[in-house]
Amino acid sequence: MADTPSVPKSEQTSDVSARKKALLLGRRLGLTSEEGYRASQASIAERAEHRQRKLDSQYQANLEAVYTIALANTPSEVTGTDLDPDWVHQFFQLAEQIHNRKMQELWGRILAYEITSPGNFSLRTLATLKQLTHKEAQFFEKALAMAVKINNESRHKLIIGYRYAGGIGKLFRKTDAISIGLSQFGLPYSTILTLIDSGILHRSEFETGLLNSKTPISFTLQDMKMTLTPKGGHLLFSYYRLTPVGEELAQLVRPGADIEYTKAIKALFAKDFIID
Repeated sequence: MADTPSVPKSEQTSDVSARKKALLLGRRLGLTSEEGYRASQASIAERAEHRQRKLDSQYQANLEAVYTIALANTPSEVTGTDLDPDWVHQFFQLAEQIHNRKMQELWGRILAYEITSPGNFSLRTLATLKQLTHKEAQFFEKALAMAVKINNESRHKLIIGYRYAGGIGKLFRKTDAISIGLSQFGLPYSTILTLIDSGILHRSEFETGLLNSKTPISFTLQDMKMTLTPKGGHLLFSYYRLTPVGEELAQLVRPGADIEYTKAIKALFAKDFIID
C-alpha cells in the first residue's frame, strides 16, 4: 500500500476538495500513513492490526460519550434498578458503533431512562435505532411534531385528512376526501416512505370509525389541546400510525409545536368541525 500525503489540520474543513476528504477518510480507517506510521513499510497483517487499533479506539470513544451523556441525565434522587445483563450487552454492542453526536445523545438518554425505569426500550427498538441516520431521526422528529393523541388514547396518530363516508350531505360535495397535504409542512410522501421502511410508521393507512355527530373529540398536539366537534355524521379521520418501535422512540423526542401546521389543520377542519 503506497504512502499518501498527510492533510494539515488547517485543511480539515467542510470546503476541502473531494480528494482531501478521501484522504481524511482513509486516515480515520487506518488505511493511509500518518505520524509514526507508514503504510508502505508495513505488512498487510500490520496494516490490519493498525486499522483495528484505530477502530477499537473510536468504539471506545463512542461508548464513553454515550455513557457520559447517560450519567448526566441520570438523577441521583431516584432509586435505580439492575438492568438485564443481556439487554446491557446488546446495548453497548450497538452503542459503540454510534458516531454522530446527536444520535449518541439519544442512546445516552435511553440508558438513563432504563436505569430509572427499565423495560421501556426493547432490543428490537435498539436495533431499529441503530439503523437510523441523523437525517432519518430528524424526519421522525418532524412527523412527531405533527402527530396527535385522540381523546384518552396513548398512541400517536399522524392525521393525513378526513372523509365523508355517506349520508345525503355527500351528494353536495365535490370530493369525499379532504387531505391535509403534509408535504407543505416539510413531510413529503418520500419522507413518510422512509419512516415506513425504517420501521417507525405502519405501512398501511388507517381510518377511525365513524365519528359521533355533536360529540367532542380531544386532540393533543404536543403541548397544545383543542376540541373538534363534528357538525354532522358520516365523518372519519385517515391517519398513519406509529409502530410499537416508533412509540418507544417517541419517548426520547420532544419536538416543538409547529404553529403553521396547527393553523392549517384548524382552517382545514373548520368546514366540518366546530373547533374550540
